[in-house]
Amino acid sequence: MTAALNFTRLQDLIAQHALQGKRVFIRADLNVPQDDAGHITEDTRIRASVPAIRAALDAGACVMVASHLGRPTEGQFKSGDSLAPVATRLSELLGQFVALKQNWVEGLGLEDLKPGQVVLLENVRVNVGEKKNSDELAQKMAKLCDIYVNDAFGTAHRMEASTYGIAKFAPVACAGPLLAAELDALGRALNAPARPLLAIVAGSKVSSKLSILKALAEKVDHLIVGGGIANTFMKAVGLNIGKSLVEVGLVGEAKAIIDMMAARGAQVPIPLDVVCAKQFSPTAAATVKDVADVADDDLILDIGPKTARLMAAQIATAGTIVWNGPVGVFEFEQFGEGTKTLALAIAKAKAFSIAGGGDTLAAIANYGIADKIGYISTGGGAFLEFLEGKTLPAVDILMRRRSLDGA
Repeated sequence: MTAALNFTRLQDLIAQHALQGKRVFIRADLNVPQDDAGHITEDTRIRASVPAIRAALDAGACVMVASHLGRPTEGQFKSGDSLAPVATRLSELLGQFVALKQNWVEGLGLEDLKPGQVVLLENVRVNVGEKKNSDELAQKMAKLCDIYVNDAFGTAHRMEASTYGIAKFAPVACAGPLLAAELDALGRALNAPARPLLAIVAGSKVSSKLSILKALAEKVDHLIVGGGIANTFMKAVGLNIGKSLVEVGLVGEAKAIIDMMAARGAQVPIPLDVVCAKQFSPTAAATVKDVADVADDDLILDIGPKTARLMAAQIATAGTIVWNGPVGVFEFEQFGEGTKTLALAIAKAKAFSIAGGGDTLAAIANYGIADKIGYISTGGGAFLEFLEGKTLPAVDILMRRRSLDGA
């Protein structure tokens, strides 16, 4: 897919000295978690947005940065919807004052923006028509700028006015460095991978990731499933999983994926041993059992050490690794050894690795291996939809603009 993703990049325009004195509208993903007092608790997305903003400023542009935050009601702004804490943090990271502009769609307060200055536009999802990709709203946004930059991979799977519509109407539309890097890394992992290609897909439900599992089953050499998903696969091969989380209605789908992989000589490794408890609790006693010994009142909350070693050995021989989801309830320490073993194996592997999804990022941070992962995706839903092979709307419009503009 990398070869097919032909879009204009911000760096292309900078190389052409096309930003000097221009009004640049950057759609970033600054949707960061906050505590009850409104303090930002994790600022990875803000830090990831800085390179695009800094590059545009250094190229002599007047910069407007837009983002959503949370799930506000359109047309009903509340203080909890405000990007004010983000403006403060962005000011610190950029080393210059970042003003926050409200009611900006009509251009109010943006007339005097000078080259080298940057403003943050208040929560885009408060604007009526944002989520429904209103052409009227998108056209108003487009009039604010000479160049539109989408640097928000985390929202690339959404067709909204600030991610899609504005790219139709802006004089120039391009991808920022974060979006471009995400697409390059995902394309490398899925479309021209070094073999063996190994995917780890874990989570509570098969239903939420069934289409991803099917798509990967046609491409990968090893498909490691974990969490509640693994329970459904274990049941599909006739193992007792006790009272563990399972989707009985999808056992047939799990069996079909196992058979699909086997038919082309690939594998879905089924656990040999598991870590069980009698209740789901941070203080529950953990017991390692062979899969044949799981009792009817057991909850499976992690893979066992034999299974973890087997999977770690597969990881060690991989050429490319795609990781989405912890394989156990790693938030409870006694059920985190499986995820830890695989995480450290990925960190040590010579393979190109790409990881994405909120729980995966939490595991990476927990085990301190961020610098050992080839690429860490900032997108959740967009990462998963790309794995499925879906075309991301915000990327599609950038490619169509490139084609229409004759670049």
